[in-house]
Amino acid sequence: MADKLVLTHLKRHVEKTGKIMSHRTTLRHARNAAAAVVIAIAAFGLTACQGSDSEASPSSSTSASAKPSGTPKKPGIKCTDLVNYGEDSRSNAEINSIGEDTGYCPEPNKDMAPSGTPKKPGIKCTDLVNYGEDSRSNAEINSIGEDTGYCPPVQQ
Repeated sequence: MADKLVLTHLKRHVEKTGKIMSHRTTLRHARNAAAAVVIAIAAFGLTACQGSDSEASPSSSTSASAKPSGTPKKPGIKCTDLVNYGEDSRSNAEINSIGEDTGYCPEPNKDMAPSGTPKKPGIKCTDLVNYGEDSRSNAEINSIGEDTGYCPPVQQ
């Protein structure tokens, strides 16, 4: 296919200018043309997948009649800025990703809230709870608190 593209390009150039290009120039022009075709196809593929917000399906696995539960997501605003997910154990990235994918901010999962003491901003878990008999390192305990927003229960 590349050879055919090169020959076609070379023939057009000769017909247009009356001059024969070097093989290197012909290949460069053919590569540029091929790259332009690939870019055009990719751009077409992207625009073909996009529709207006009113036409877009909230999820490919959701039927047209069923809407996801939750708060409708507003363009340019993260779900974590719209809904209080304070007791939800999922990360902000996961919650916001669900909102982007479905168009709806998921309901807070209070059933999934981790056990333990709610972490206070700027205070390490090891300064809030006595972990004297816990076998884990302070770094591990504090990172769990940073990641989840809850200081883990003491393990013995």
